[in-house]
Amino acid sequence: MDIMRGRRILSVLGAALLAQSTGCQTVQTTAPGAVGVERQQTMLVSSRQVDDSAARAYTQLLQEASRKGLLNRNAAEVDRVRTISRRLIAKTPVFRPDAGSWQWETNVIGSKEVNAWCMPGGKIAVYTGLIERLRPTDDELAAVMGHEIAHALREHGRERASQVMAQSVAIGILGAATGMSGAATDLSQVVLDVTLNLPNSRAFETEADRIGVELAARAGYDPRAAISLWQKMGSLGEGEPPQFLSTHPSHASRISDLKVYAARVMPLYEQARATH
Repeated sequence: MDIMRGRRILSVLGAALLAQSTGCQTVQTTAPGAVGVERQQTMLVSSRQVDDSAARAYTQLLQEASRKGLLNRNAAEVDRVRTISRRLIAKTPVFRPDAGSWQWETNVIGSKEVNAWCMPGGKIAVYTGLIERLRPTDDELAAVMGHEIAHALREHGRERASQVMAQSVAIGILGAATGMSGAATDLSQVVLDVTLNLPNSRAFETEADRIGVELAARAGYDPRAAISLWQKMGSLGEGEPPQFLSTHPSHASRISDLKVYAARVMPLYEQARATH
């Protein structure tokens, strides 16, 4: 690459970074709660953009599952999952008051995968493989769902999408400067990817674990069930970790952290049990 061309590329990239910085937001998406999650987050896309994209992606996934006869096949199973989700969702305003007005949805999808997720804006799915293969108690299922809801509250999907979009913009600008072509980024596809496919960082997972145990405790579910849940996950074996574990921290470090934070929120659990 000649010097003048290199300077032109650096100039274009510098302008792009400046443009990105003017659209950046540094935010604290949630109150810290009893577990004390306080990390500042940098966002390049708005909550509305991400939530709208998530809603479209969720609708498409449900339509596909419905066409295949995989959506909400077992009424008792669906009722159980939705009952747990309602109790957890009722406690989300502790971390962010606006969550009470989100358009929450909870559905069960037929799949052998041991998995569950919550898209930005409160779009939840639990796979039958998680229920049938792990046979979780209600407390353990609340631990899974609390963890996934925590990702949505912290807007980890928006944060991860911001990172992907920043990379895409940089690559696109570099491609324009060097004569290479690049595909435009579809935010709905990005949201789908960050929810189902792309790995979360250890920071995201730790935050979701800690907020998840507090949500469960406040909803009257034993937060210590998160520990037995991950022990069950680790005992599945089969040579490879299940989908739900493939991007998560090691069992040992996760369980060690969960023991500390489950103990911290036990008073909240005892208080919730006394009122139920």
